[in-house]
This record gives sequence, C-alpha cells and structure tokens, in this order.
Amino acid sequence: MKTPDQHNFARNLDTSARPTVVDRATWQAELNTLRVREKAHTRAGDAIAAARRRLPMVEVDPSIQLVGVHGPVPLLEVFEARSLLIAYFHMWHFGQPAEGQCEGCTFSTTHISELSYLHSRDVTYATFCEGPYEESSRYRDFMGWTMPWYSVPQDSVDPLIAGRHFGILVSYLRDGDQVFETYWTTGRGNEVMAPSFGLLDMTVYGRQETWENSPAGWPQRWGENTSEPNSFRISGRPISQWSRLAAGRSDNLGTGATATAPHGCQNEL
Repeated sequence: MKTPDQHNFARNLDTSARPTVVDRATWQAELNTLRVREKAHTRAGDAIAAARRRLPMVEVDPSIQLVGVHGPVPLLEVFEARSLLIAYFHMWHFGQPAEGQCEGCTFSTTHISELSYLHSRDVTYATFCEGPYEESSRYRDFMGWTMPWYSVPQDSVDPLIAGRHFGILVSYLRDGDQVFETYWTTGRGNEVMAPSFGLLDMTVYGRQETWENSPAGWPQRWGENTSEPNSFRISGRPISQWSRLAAGRSDNLGTGATATAPHGCQNEL
C-alpha cells in the first residue's frame, strides 16, 4: 500500500509571520514576566488536584463484566491486585475498518506507552473499548499499543457509563473486594493523556488550531470540524495510523467493511 511519508505532513509551514526580534536581555525580561503567570498556573493546578483528592466517591459493582484476552473478567480483576485503576473509555465505530475509527481516541491512546511509573504508585492503567473484543484488539495490535485492553459488553455499558458517554477518563479505588469511582473527566480534561499538546503549546505557533488566540498571520491550519486537515486526521486516516502502515502492519480488523462513518468524534478533546 502506498502511504504518505509521515515526516512530510507539515514541512510547508508558513513562517513569514513571527515574533519581534529583540536582544537577549529584553527577551529574558519578557519571559520572566510570563514565568510569574506560569508558576501561578502550576500552583492553581496543584490546588485543584488537592481538591480532587478530597472529593467523595461512589461505589461501583465490582462484578461488572468486561472481556479481555482470556475472555470475561470482572472489574475487580482489572485492577491486577493494585489499589488504583485509571481507565480510558475508547469510542468505537461498529463495523468500520481501521481508517473509520475514532481519531480523537486514537490520538489520546497512542500517547500511553510507559506504565511502570503508574505501577510504582500502585496504579493500573487500562483501556475499556466500546467495540467487540475481536475487532478492537486487532486495532490495538495494528497500532502497537501495549496497555491492558478490554471490551465492554453491551450489558455492562450502563453500569459503567452511568449516563455519560465513551471518551471519558475514569479513576477508581479498590478497597478489598469493593470498588469505588473517585473521579472522571472528558473533553479537554483528556489532554493529560497527550503530552504532544503540552509540547506544541511551548512552540511559537502553538497547536496551529483555529480556536487558539494567536497573533494575526500565525499559521492555524488545523480546524475543529469534519473537513481535513483536522486536529487528529489527515489523508482519510487518524494521523498516527500512517506510520504503522509504513512499517508494514496490517490494519485488517476482520470486518471486511469500508469507511463510511462521519468523522466527528475528534471533538471529544
């Protein structure tokens, strides 16, 4: 299969608009002023995290069934004997091929690779996918993801989702044989999964997205709509799929389907 060179996606960036050039002392003085705001932002985040740790919690049935590599498994066992669990609820377009799957969930999940630091804090991380295990685990393998992967059967959706939707990030606590939900977030709250956003925010052109407050003339080529390019999709696929295809991985999910679903789920972030 002929695939675009993933390293050429943004080589035609227009850099004609750029900041004013000043001497280093002037530049450092401006940066020092901004640093005061950055530190205040960090401390505000610490204060919010402290409040998050003081939230009450709600009990969840520990016997809720998921499907893993060895078949049905209760929620309690997903903890892998640890005390804490973070689960990302991955959206799924049923019956669609790899290119038709959720670009926003693909973007977020692709960033999750190293779990040892979480494990050292007695935390398990897992993906709870909306799709059938056979299909969705093939997608996991195509993408090269290594985190624990579970499918959520239809009769387990309501007890876990509780009136929300897939695309949420949920924290749980296990106390013996009891399970409690302690926190959840979605939308831009999911950005904690994706360091790419934080790194882009450090660059002069930011995320290059149309919603950003940037100076006139700054490149903002990435929109938040269903046309391409959008934040997570290019040339008909979630961006991170192209490198997998270039590496020769199969994206066959066993459905025999072609992509027809509208690509609107990128707005989950």
